[in-house]
Amino acid sequence: MSSSDRRIATLLPSATEIVYALGAEPVATSHECDHPPAAAGKPNANRARVDPTAEAGEIDAQVQEADDSGGVYEIRGDVLAEAAPDIVVSQGICDVCAVDEVLVRDAIEEYDLDCELLTTDPHSLADLYRDIEQVGEALGREERARELVDRLRSRVAAIESRVPDREPKRVAVFDWTDPVMVAGHWIPGMVERLGGEFGLQEQEAASRPLEWDTVREYDPEVVVVAPCGFDLEQTHENLGDVTGRDGWNELTAVQNDRVYAVDGHSLMNRPGPRLVESLEALAWCLYPEEFDRPAGDVAEQL
Repeated sequence: MSSSDRRIATLLPSATEIVYALGAEPVATSHECDHPPAAAGKPNANRARVDPTAEAGEIDAQVQEADDSGGVYEIRGDVLAEAAPDIVVSQGICDVCAVDEVLVRDAIEEYDLDCELLTTDPHSLADLYRDIEQVGEALGREERARELVDRLRSRVAAIESRVPDREPKRVAVFDWTDPVMVAGHWIPGMVERLGGEFGLQEQEAASRPLEWDTVREYDPEVVVVAPCGFDLEQTHENLGDVTGRDGWNELTAVQNDRVYAVDGHSLMNRPGPRLVESLEALAWCLYPEEFDRPAGDVAEQL
């Protein structure tokens, strides 16, 4: 079998999007894989043990309970075995965002699968490029991967070239609302690429819960609410978690109408090719006069 004929199972949405962008199709995906639309029709090789439609605080409680009793996700080993992949893509970045690589290794061993395990662990745009090249190499699509990376780099450079030379604004991006969590991994670096100040978290560090008093002391000039896994409708349903907190109305961002919501399900929290679209969305949040609002229902001013 040539490498270009290899069967690949992707257990996280970003990997699924990378595979499709390289002109291939996975034989199985995760339950969250919905882009491109064809991905939604693939067999799901895992399931979540939490209700993603619940309120943010309830989801957090369910996650804590699941963590204490085996983890947030379960591998559907029978589905994975029937798909008979040669490659399985998992992740090591967050065991709340997608199935953990340890569970995948256990399933591969339990079902005696003859396959290779690729693990992604992106914390920056540079890591995304490496992940694309890694998947491309595994699939025998190295040239296609290089072309994709070149296109993404060009789009990023084009965005950066349009950033105005201004005093940096203090930016806060929240990727959860109850408890309030400040976005980490690739988000701080993306904000700083756009000339913003991301003083609540270091580049490439993991997202983390934050005391609200720390947010008030930082007093962001731009706030972006992008809960992990929430589209704009679900984000609206949970906005009271932050807007109802003491001192919310006194924040500079609120006073100056510089509060935005961005789709955390489709964009901000998926480290695949659409991470560049996330950068474009952030550029609009920071510089609405210079950048157009992203197309589609993925970002809005609150």
